[in-house]
Parts: sequence; structure tokens; C-alpha cells
Amino acid sequence: MKHIWFCAAIWLGITLPAQAGITVKAWGGVAGEGVDLFTLTNANGMQASITNYGAIITAIRVPGPGGTLTDVVQGFDSLADYTSIDYKGRYGATIGRFANRIKDNTYQINHMEYRVTRDAYVLNDAENKPYDERVWEASPKDGAEPQLVLSLLDRSGTMGFPGTLRVTVTYTLTRRNVLRIAYHAVSDKDTIISLTNHSYFNMAGTGSVLDQLLTLNADQITAVDEKNVPTGVMRNVAGTAFDFRNATPIGAHINDPDPVIQRAHGFDQNYAINGKPGTLRLAARLTDPKSGRTLEEWTTQAGVQVYSANYAPPSVALVKGYQIHSAVALEAQAFPNAPNIPSFPSALLRQDTDYNQVTEFRFSMAPQN
Repeated sequence: MKHIWFCAAIWLGITLPAQAGITVKAWGGVAGEGVDLFTLTNANGMQASITNYGAIITAIRVPGPGGTLTDVVQGFDSLADYTSIDYKGRYGATIGRFANRIKDNTYQINHMEYRVTRDAYVLNDAENKPYDERVWEASPKDGAEPQLVLSLLDRSGTMGFPGTLRVTVTYTLTRRNVLRIAYHAVSDKDTIISLTNHSYFNMAGTGSVLDQLLTLNADQITAVDEKNVPTGVMRNVAGTAFDFRNATPIGAHINDPDPVIQRAHGFDQNYAINGKPGTLRLAARLTDPKSGRTLEEWTTQAGVQVYSANYAPPSVALVKGYQIHSAVALEAQAFPNAPNIPSFPSALLRQDTDYNQVTEFRFSMAPQN
């Protein structure tokens, strides 16, 4: 597969010469803080638009057949859409301090119990919010492989998490049509952490994703309870509706009678990525069979949460034409409930040590029949 996306990048570079770099435009403000929209462009014409509100990816425009740019993630055209009362879904957002579920919102560190809550006291209550509702400090870096470095100070006690965390998320758009996300954090106290990006992908750009082909490099999933929280038991995917080890249409088993699928009205499941956590390896591949447009997701994270957009979108999304099952989220992250399951790869970050994770979205054109 490597040679396919490399050759595609060369072909796209020939047909779509562009000026590589990064641009910025004012995009409004939140609580007196300015918000900007940055667009990274490479020489192939590929573009990624990112705002420092929530460190959100608002668009990824990928060249396709004939050189036409197609936006392959769901997003919105204005800051007002992301801050509206109706908004939900965390489209394209950076999720933190801990992505996904923790049983009963409680966990222990060094025999002390902590509770995740929106009501925790902090010096500045405007900061007592998840990462996707915060304004990040932005530092753009121009060049052939443009970068956007977003930084956040997450104070101890915010949402109940211990330790003041200094976080950076660096987006890099490479010459080879890869959008790389590098996460880094350091805490002044032992804490837990799991950062991810919550982009919804549709490799056709519009319509349902149920006919798009999904491949997952995972032999097991984390078994869950009735609230979709992992119990600590690992479940083999072989012979089940969760088996995407070979390219399979997302909709092939989305209505299977498995109670986990029935409760979620589709897929909402953490897969244990094969290979050693901390090493960059293939997690998922998503292909639109009609256009041949393909995403490969590579990551150092332990798991990938697959969510098939199972519920009716908010009105701001309906206006854009988004519907149930019109996209799929592939969230590379720590295992849900990892702080409570000693057998899971650890989500503990020790004081004054570095948290480093990388996820890459690699885009290409797959051969067509």
C-alpha cells in the first residue's frame, strides 16, 4: 500500500501544482479571546483548515480524479456553528484531557480517588471546560510542509483532573499528502491523559459511508458493559460483526443482532490496534470504492474508537447535509476506562515526564477496477 499512496502523491503533485504554505484569517472570538482559521496547503493542492478554537479540523480537501478537491471530513463554515447551543458531536475537535469513557467518572491515582466533573473549582472558571471548548494559543510555521502549533495550559483541578498540564498539538501537512498530528504534554503532578482528534470522515465527500470499505488492523476489541464502558475483558473479532481485518463495507453488519451493536444503533467500539503501543503502525484504512480515494490512519496510540455516526445530527449539521451514517470517526486514543483497568495499556502520566503520541492521516488514490 505504501507505494500506491506515494505514487498517487506524485501524480497529484504533477496535475495540481500549488503554492505550499499557511494562511490565516480572523474567525471571530469567544469570551474576549480572538479565534482564527488557518489553512495549510502543500504543493499537491491538498489543504487542511484548522481553528485555534478547540484545535478543530474544519476541513481536509484532498485531490481526487481529475484533480478536483473534495472535503473528506465533516465540519462547519463559521465559528458561530461550533459555539451554537444546538451544536454537538465535537466534529474535528481535539478531545482532552481524557477522551472517551471512564466508569462512573471516577478513578484512582496513588490510592487517591478523583472524579471527572464539569463543576470542579478552578481559579478561572472560563477554563473549566474540555479542550474542544477552549481557545488555544496558535503559532503558524510557513514552508513546504506547513505547521500549526497549538498550545494550552490546563490547570490542576480543571474538570477534576489533578496536575497542571502544558499541552501542544502540532499539525503538519507533508509533501506526501499526510496530515500529521503530534501530541505533547507535561504535568507537574501524576495524572491521566488520552488525547485524540474527533474528525468524521467520508471519503466520497457526501452521502452515506455504509458502502465505503473499512479495514482495521485489530484482532480484538474491548468488551463493554450496558453503558458501553470496557470491563477489562478482551474479545476476539474473528467470526463476529466486528471483524474488519479485511476490507469490508461499513454497512455490512451495522444492523446485526449483537446487543452491543443494537444498543449503539451501529458501531461505537474500541479496537485494540495490533502491534506495540508507542510505535507508529497502521490502525485503519477507509476507501471510497467509486472514486478510489483512500485514507490510511497510522498511530502510536493503543486503540482506535470506531463510531459510525449513529444518531441524528444537530440542525447546524443537517443544514450541511449531514445525516445518520454519513461519516465515520476513527479516533486513535488510549483504551476507554484505562485508568480503572490495570491490564490495559496505561494512561497514567507521571509528574514531569513527557506524553508523546502521533497520529497520521495519509491520503491517496487506490487503484480502480
